[in-house]
Amino acid sequence: MARRIWLIAGPTASGKSALALRLAEQTGAEIVNADSMQLYRDLRILSARPSAEEEARARHHLFGVADAADGWSVGRWLRAATAILAEIEARGRPAVVVGGTGLYFRALTRGLAETPEIPVCTRREAEADYARIGEAAFRVRLAKADPAAESRISSGDQQRLVRAWEVFAATGVALTDWRETGAPPALNDSWTGVALAPPRAALYARCDARLEAMLQAGALEEVRELLARGLDLTLPAMKAVGVRELAAHLRGETPLAEALAAAQRETRRYAKRQLTWMRGQMADWPQIAAADADSQWTEAETLLLG
Repeated sequence: MARRIWLIAGPTASGKSALALRLAEQTGAEIVNADSMQLYRDLRILSARPSAEEEARARHHLFGVADAADGWSVGRWLRAATAILAEIEARGRPAVVVGGTGLYFRALTRGLAETPEIPVCTRREAEADYARIGEAAFRVRLAKADPAAESRISSGDQQRLVRAWEVFAATGVALTDWRETGAPPALNDSWTGVALAPPRAALYARCDARLEAMLQAGALEEVRELLARGLDLTLPAMKAVGVRELAAHLRGETPLAEALAAAQRETRRYAKRQLTWMRGQMADWPQIAAADADSQWTEAETLLLG
């Protein structure tokens, strides 16, 4: 039996999780998470992770498997997802990979340059150096170790500048050189994908409504529990949309209504960035423009099962 894998990408609140579940129920497929925040068990509400009832309707993988103190990289997700997809194939079942993290899909379908895990102390030293000497001097130093990276990284992009330096500092090998010896795609051509791209006005309205529902479901308490752990603010889970805004309210810095509005605004901006990524990186994927679940399913049936 030929391997059958469907990929469903889309911005936050676009309806991709519901579509994936419907597809899994129709085909007997197992669902694999491709959302960087839904990995974390601490963020069930704010990441809009499938509910326990939804997870019971089809087998789910890589949802809520990581602790917020344990930051996952793209490479770590790829290794885990590749192993799980192999297990699903061995069971003779199809798979649905669903999420909104574009880099995950790119790694799965185009390959990923493998770099080793960087020690936390090296990363903090690099961040401290950047803060101490400033971007211009930091670039001069990076250019001596990895001139290609220094030239391609945009002005003001501290995160990528620090990343390029920390890789060289930890390994003695330039990030550019690591990327040139990257791993091949895990899926090759054994997949069919669609990208959800509902009308922006409808998408933004759903983003706003979902944030309100998250508050009603206990998002504030979820953030309170996360803050109580005193975790490093640079960890991926601490950067989830809504965490910073609701944390400001919990610290007494903003009224709840203002915090909610800020979180809604950031969610809309995040959705816009995801749509931009899809237009640039998934231009060859069939797109589903419908906003309502039934219309999305009708289009998906033709594109994925036809």
